[in-house]
Amino acid sequence: MLKKIFFFLALFWAGIIAFFCLVDSSEIPKVNISIENLDKLVHIFFHFVLTILLCLFFKKLFNSDNMIKPIVISIIISFFFGIIIEILQDLFTENRHADLFDVLANLFGATLSVITIMVLNKFVNLDRFLEDKV
Repeated sequence: MLKKIFFFLALFWAGIIAFFCLVDSSEIPKVNISIENLDKLVHIFFHFVLTILLCLFFKKLFNSDNMIKPIVISIIISFFFGIIIEILQDLFTENRHADLFDVLANLFGATLSVITIMVLNKFVNLDRFLEDKV
């Protein structure tokens, strides 16, 4: 059951990322917050969450004690998803363009999520957390 939940949460989150990265930026409500490089922080957050959700899904899918395979697959998917979004921005939006620094921010967010998962796994038994309690 948790496997399906993590899958649909990751899919939903990917849809949110795609929406906010591909929608005309004039349609997004303006926030009067003056934070330098706020868009890069958003990219970091988007891919931090996406990578965690993917990792939890693949951990349940493979049902293994080893976290390496779920982590590697999750970071690769997050990375390439970010690249695809940047290419789509360049091809299909008028007021957005592909940005290498967005890709690097995506990768940084995915890397932060991997570090977070590894630290959590060290101090909290993720296998117990991920047990289906039926």
